Amino acid sequence: MKLHCFGESGNAYKAALTLELAGFEWTPVRVDFFAGATRSPAFRALNPMGEVPVLEDGARVLTQSAVIQLHVARKAGKFLGADQQEQDELLRWLFWDNHKLTANASSVRFLSNFLPEAKRPGPVIAFQTARLRDALKVLNAHLDGRDWIVGDSPTIADFAACGYLYYPEPFGFARADWPQIDRWLERIAGLPGWKHPYELMPGSPADRAKPTS
Repeated sequence: MKLHCFGESGNAYKAALTLELAGFEWTPVRVDFFAGATRSPAFRALNPMGEVPVLEDGARVLTQSAVIQLHVARKAGKFLGADQQEQDELLRWLFWDNHKLTANASSVRFLSNFLPEAKRPGPVIAFQTARLRDALKVLNAHLDGRDWIVGDSPTIADFAACGYLYYPEPFGFARADWPQIDRWLERIAGLPGWKHPYELMPGSPADRAKPTS
């Protein structure tokens, strides 16, 4: 399997982490997002939506992180919950993450760190940071007394919701402020095969900071 991704993408990390923890052999294919690669005709032929991650599994091409996570989990026969009730709950949290947590975390992080400072829209960042805090409150409260988001073992709901929460760039999230989330992130990081996004996928801000010859 090949995963088109880049290290700065938390959505790509969700897919990469699921692949890694499921124990599959896979190859990361770096997409140079900051050089405009997702807008190129070649990439749009692969994914007309112009986004990462994209998974190539034989003849199949899958896009959108949750779809890729579901595909990988089904193929591995793990991380899907113990029964139908847990699987329904898992989907509920996947949709919530995409709409409430990731939607705000990804935007705040990008606007606050990857745009030139003069172009950073302060009111937009403030609005989305408040929305992010609301989502973090929901997750932190849900994890009180729980080890995992759904059921008694890790699922792709955990690997989705953590997608942006290991990154070091400042974006309104400090683990010390959210003790239940912090404990849960430590538990995920303790799973065999876990890797930080900048270790698991090619590309990082440090790479772009290097002088070019």
